[in-house]
Amino acid sequence: MVLDQRFDWLARAHSVLQAATYPVELAVSSPIEAWRWLQNSLASRDSLEAENQRLRNRMRDLELRSMRFDALAQQNAALIGLRHSLPPVAQRWLPADIVNVQLNSLRQRVLIDRGSLNEVTAGQAVLDDDGVVGQTMHVGPWSADVILITDPEHALPVEIQRTGLRTIAVGAGDSTSLGLPYLPANADVHVGDILVTSGLGGVFPPGYPVARITEVHKDTVQPLAHVRAAPFAHLDTDRDVMLIWFRHDSPASPLAEHNGELTSGDRRFQPLAVPPKPQQPATTAPTATAPASVKKSAAKAAGAKAGTAHKSGAPAGKPGAAARKPEPPSP
Repeated sequence: MVLDQRFDWLARAHSVLQAATYPVELAVSSPIEAWRWLQNSLASRDSLEAENQRLRNRMRDLELRSMRFDALAQQNAALIGLRHSLPPVAQRWLPADIVNVQLNSLRQRVLIDRGSLNEVTAGQAVLDDDGVVGQTMHVGPWSADVILITDPEHALPVEIQRTGLRTIAVGAGDSTSLGLPYLPANADVHVGDILVTSGLGGVFPPGYPVARITEVHKDTVQPLAHVRAAPFAHLDTDRDVMLIWFRHDSPASPLAEHNGELTSGDRRFQPLAVPPKPQQPATTAPTATAPASVKKSAAKAAGAKAGTAHKSGAPAGKPGAAARKPEPPSP
């Protein structure tokens, strides 16, 4: 105690013992600390990975939303184009998405996501923002098959806009061409002429653009010309189309027919009576009047005769009479 009081040996011994036992304490506590550090590291890594995954999902969601917004903007622009291209006789219209495509040399058809639940009927006109696409064939509750104008089984009544010549455009089995097999060799048709719907057939209104003539071949020994046309509609790239309902009271709307007879009509148009012919006023025979020159020559002749009678002694009252000799008195 005296040495500890004077020289502080216990403190020195405690320090030496502490320094000697520190490695032992460190060795004993290292596994526990290492385990805690490993747990903290793993926990931090897991949290970081989870946070990273959450951020990645968020970024992917934002990218998908951005792409969706771009797609919606494009679809909105397409719908605006479709709305602006509606014919004036359209009463209602319905946009539809193309969900399946069959484009080959034997079938040119698409499947749309609108059906009878959307009031779609068979034989309904299908258009896009540039021209005629086709018409509906088989209609189900939620979908409908559309036969394109380029299908080999489809025929569309058209007319040449420049001349008004009517003919039929037939599908050629190619989404970029139509055939006009019924034009005679002497028909007035040239490359660049525009084909529009004629209004016949009861499906499409008249005057809607169909195609542009791209090829004309005429042979003197062939009775028919070989004519090809390119459709205005983008049949191989369209994603959206529109279904049209037409106003039946419009003179420009197509007339539906069945077996050669119209299925509808307008009772307001009835035969009109022929108006009576107007009565012509009675005419009198015109009186012949002598010309002024004839009157003047006749007056000159009468004056000449009067002068001759005056010289020969004729009485003035009787011009032109000869003078008579006095008779002798009777006994």
